[in-house]
Amino acid sequence: MNSSTDNKSIITGDGDPATARAVNIIGNQVESRDLFSLGREIVIAHGDDRYRLRLTSQNKLILTK
Repeated sequence: MNSSTDNKSIITGDGDPATARAVNIIGNQVESRDLFSLGREIVIAHGDDRYRLRLTSQNKLILTK
């Protein structure tokens, strides 16, 4: 299979079953509606840093450190 067409699912959350959810990955693409299914902000861990990805009221994405 070509990695750009592989379909994968990952389970995300903080260990609490109430916040766990499946996120589908197709190649290197993730749907934002899957990421924001529980709220308008997610935290991305990158090494020792944390970034916040927020969905605005105008349906725009803002990434901040």
